Amino acid sequence: MAKLEQTLRGNFRQILSNIENGILNGSVSASLEESSDFYDNGAKCSVRVFERYSYLGGNRLSMSVTLFQNGDGPIRLSAITSGGSNAVFFKVNTWGEDAFLDKLREIL
Repeated sequence: MAKLEQTLRGNFRQILSNIENGILNGSVSASLEESSDFYDNGAKCSVRVFERYSYLGGNRLSMSVTLFQNGDGPIRLSAITSGGSNAVFFKVNTWGEDAFLDKLREIL
């Protein structure tokens, strides 16, 4: 697994839209597998799970992206990738996971 956490400023919906469009348009094999949105008393939380094929690793991997904002406060982002290994008992390669996060870094 690989993880990226950042604090962002800006429009919550625009940042979320930029992430969705950037990931889906950034790879021919990328897909949005599932999404969830919560709004309560000014707090917003959105979760997106993307999947794509890793040519380097020869497998599929996923990336979960969570955005959270309380009122007009900063936007918190957490992104975690998983599935980028072919080994049974330990991780042999995580290149695909890191590359998926690098794509998100470019978008941000």
